[in-house]
This record gives sequence, C-alpha cells and structure tokens, in this order.
Amino acid sequence: MNNIPPNEAKISSQAVASFANTPDPRLRQIVQGLVHHLHAFASEVELTEEEWLHGIRFLTDTGKMCDGVVRQEFILLSDVIGLSMLVDAINHRASEDVTETTVFGPFYMTGMPERGHGESMALTPGQPALVQGRVLDAQGEPISGAVLDVWQSAENGMYSGQDPAQPLANLRGRYRTDDQGRFAIRTILPVSYPIPTDGPVGRLLQATNRHAWRPAHLHFMVKAERHRTLVTHLFNHDDPYLESDVVFGVKDSLKVVYEPCQTDHPLAVRYDFTGPFSLASYDFVLERA
Repeated sequence: MNNIPPNEAKISSQAVASFANTPDPRLRQIVQGLVHHLHAFASEVELTEEEWLHGIRFLTDTGKMCDGVVRQEFILLSDVIGLSMLVDAINHRASEDVTETTVFGPFYMTGMPERGHGESMALTPGQPALVQGRVLDAQGEPISGAVLDVWQSAENGMYSGQDPAQPLANLRGRYRTDDQGRFAIRTILPVSYPIPTDGPVGRLLQATNRHAWRPAHLHFMVKAERHRTLVTHLFNHDDPYLESDVVFGVKDSLKVVYEPCQTDHPLAVRYDFTGPFSLASYDFVLERA
C-alpha cells in the first residue's frame, strides 16, 4: 500500500514521537525505529484485526514455551527468520582474518565440566571422533589457556537438558589450550537434526512449507584474555542440509572434513581409541578485543 490515509499516517507519527523524550539516546533510537517499522509493516500488508490477534497469540505461545533453562523459543524464532544471523553479521564485521561467527543457538548450558586434553565428553553411544587443532591470534601466534566451551547433540538429534534420558554433562565440556595453543576433544560424529517443532516455531515452519533441519555441527564458544569471544560451529562438510540450514548459519569457512582412521593411526593410542574413529582438524583465529 503506497498511499497511507492521513489519519493512519498521523497515528504512526504520533506513536514514534511519543518516545522522543527517552533519556537514553540509544534506547530512543531503537524504540522509535522499532515503532516506525512495525507501523510501516502493518500499513504495507494492511493487517486485519484477526491477523493482529493471531500474531499476539503466537508471541504469547512463544513465551510460554521458554523454560528458562534449556528451551528458548524466542531465540529459536529469531533463528528461523534469519534475525539471529543478521545481528551476528552486524556485530562481527571483523577487519582481521579471523574465524567467522555463527548463531549461538538455544541449547547452551552453563556450568559444564572442565575436561582434560583429549578427554571424551560423550556419555552416550555414537561413532567415535576426535576434533583437534589450535587457537591462534590474528598474527598466527598460539594462544595458551584459551577456553573452548563445546556442545553438540547426541545421535538421536537431541541435546542434554532437552532429552531427559541423557546425563546433563553429555556431549558438553570446557577444554583449554596448552602452551602451544593446541586442543583435542574426543566426542562422537555430529549428526543432522530437526529443531524442536512442538511449539509455535514448528507451526510457523509447517504453515510456510519449510523444513526444520540443521546440518550436523559442533558448537564452540572460545574465550581468551584480550580477545573477543568467538561463538561459532564446525559443520560436517558433506551434510545434505548445508545449503538449506533452517537457521541460515552455515559458512564455507566453517566446514570440516572428518577423515576415517583405524587403530593403527598414531592418535589412536594417544587418545585411547580401540576401534575406528573419525578425525577433524581446525584452527580457530581470534580477534583482538
């Protein structure tokens, strides 16, 4: 709708102007911009009262699905409409050659165990895997003592906390780099999985004929003194959902190859593999704070 009737335009301008005295200039900018664009959206699609009420109910249901511990339906909603990745891109316009970021996701949990170099974080079955590499600064120098907070889903596609059958610490842990910036994580091969579809976000995907699948990945939050915290994933390079990730999180630089290894591999003895395993290597590069 190009020509907004004067009385409707007046309502919108008055609503925006009502926040003009907000003391915090950044809050004023955000609230006025939000009101302006919401009114423009309603005018553009000529929102009906029934549709407006349906939207209110949808947001109410979204809030009811949040449990304050593991399930965060609003983050899930932000993810599937691409807003999470847009905010991520806006806030990580790195000028240095550093590792790219991606979405945080709704399944992170604090207080997970500290794990030793090469310790397994898998408490449920799966195809054994080892992920190793280094944490470096933008000049290629190793960062010792960096903390890698890692989490992933189990073979059934569910995370601990989401799946009551799993121990809370399953496939979660905090690893630290050694003096050479090296890390080693024993785990299981990540698998593709659908995001939860039993709530309003699932209904939205069904109504819009979109699938709910994420490609197989391992979550990382990497922290080191005097560097920006990195939140990212490592994606299995051959996953069928790489080009259609439901949350738009895939970047080419974050794809890794898991090489098949046998018990005669030099790392098998070092990390106590008694059978075949998969090996992926990746170096994280952090941006200066």
